[in-house]
Amino acid sequence: MRGTGERDTLIGIALMVSAVAGFASIDASAKFLSGAMSPLPIVAVRYLVSFVIVAAVLATRRDVIGLLRTRKPGLQVLRSLCLVTATMCSFVALRYLPLAQVTSITFASPLVVALIAGPLLGERVGWRRAAAVLVGFSGVLVVSRPGVSGMHPAALLAVVTALVNGVYIVVTRMLAAHDPPETTMFYTGLVGSVLTAPVLPFLWETPAEPSTWIGIASVGFFGALGHWLLILAHRRAPASTLAPFAYAHLLWAVLLGVLVFGHLPDRWTVIGGAVVAASGLYLLYHERPRITPPGEEGAV
Repeated sequence: MRGTGERDTLIGIALMVSAVAGFASIDASAKFLSGAMSPLPIVAVRYLVSFVIVAAVLATRRDVIGLLRTRKPGLQVLRSLCLVTATMCSFVALRYLPLAQVTSITFASPLVVALIAGPLLGERVGWRRAAAVLVGFSGVLVVSRPGVSGMHPAALLAVVTALVNGVYIVVTRMLAAHDPPETTMFYTGLVGSVLTAPVLPFLWETPAEPSTWIGIASVGFFGALGHWLLILAHRRAPASTLAPFAYAHLLWAVLLGVLVFGHLPDRWTVIGGAVVAASGLYLLYHERPRITPPGEEGAV
């Protein structure tokens, strides 16, 4: 019989893999909806539906006033602004590029963290970290292929997503020492909804196809489910143990891209994505004692 600690770790890993499957499903739902809706209403729906679900669940566990109490309101707003920006850029990129390609580029965000964590968190940038970052960004270049038959402009938006996600992850680490994860999760949906919901009356067009309504429900549902599973995962296992399994997101993206859209990743996406993932995993291994609960790495 497995010990309680080992059992919790295995459950935590399973929850982590399920969480990133939810995040990949957000992207797949957004890409599916892009054929019927413009990106901004999709982003608004993603936050509004997710916030309603999250608020309803959290309100049964804690009082709403308690959820609103934060020691760092400025950081909460900044973090949410970063996530909204990353979501918007990612959803626009998904409109034009295959799911696996966008995911591979955006997974450069841990490399961005390695660069900016020094000045923001006081972490030393050693030669190993710098080398891993350079190798990882070479993988991004392989995936986006600038100069080879012309890089699609949407690839630049995926790069912006990675950059903003890097800031988002660092701010999440900063908040972990001050606010509980439920409060951070609540503010994610609250700020995102306040910023994006006002556009709905002006841009909303009632879908005619039932499949579009399913996509709308999916993008909000998987947003709430993914973030909640992530919190549960970090309650079961240490962040340093769970962090490498975030890269299962890439595998889910490839699988959904094939099953839903019939997009087989080309060899450059596979090679570049492998380089990006290997660099990120090396950074996680090299700096595992410093890893703190990450919140929603790579999540939109």
